[in-house]
Amino acid sequence: MLLAVIIGCEIGFWVVLGAGLASRYLLRWRPFSTVLLLCVPLIDLVLLIATVAHLRSGATADWSHGLAAAYLGFSVAFGHSMMRWADQRFAHRFAGGPPPWTPPKYGRERTRYEWREWGKGVLGWAVACLLLLAGIWYVADPARTEQLWAWIGRLTTVIVIWLVAFPVSHTIWPAKPKPSS
Repeated sequence: MLLAVIIGCEIGFWVVLGAGLASRYLLRWRPFSTVLLLCVPLIDLVLLIATVAHLRSGATADWSHGLAAAYLGFSVAFGHSMMRWADQRFAHRFAGGPPPWTPPKYGRERTRYEWREWGKGVLGWAVACLLLLAGIWYVADPARTEQLWAWIGRLTTVIVIWLVAFPVSHTIWPAKPKPSS
């Protein structure tokens, strides 16, 4: 059941975001679009309430509870930049706005970009791990929270791999433009 709520929240995120952007740029209903866009974080609140209610009902935490925590953590860390990304593209496509910002491809700017994105990832990891630890504390039964501990390990592995694969590799071997022929 919780997996369906997670999927519904992801779909809801994009539907509410799309409706907010459409009402802003296509219908020119700026106050209404502002209300819709301010409602986007409420979708995360729905997922948090559903997860807590499921654990409170006596459910044993499984991988979907860990996925919910990861979703919430990374939504907190990347939600604003995802909304900005969509806003720029929508404004450009439908309202004659400037071309959307693109990340730098080379040099120190690219390295700074990779470190900044990884920093957001660390924030997402931290929020997710705090939610997982809160779930472990709340349930207070090691037999029912084994999967939450496993998710802390998975998320930590991912954030370390990300560190090595992108920020560190770009720091050591910064991308350079291809020589023109």
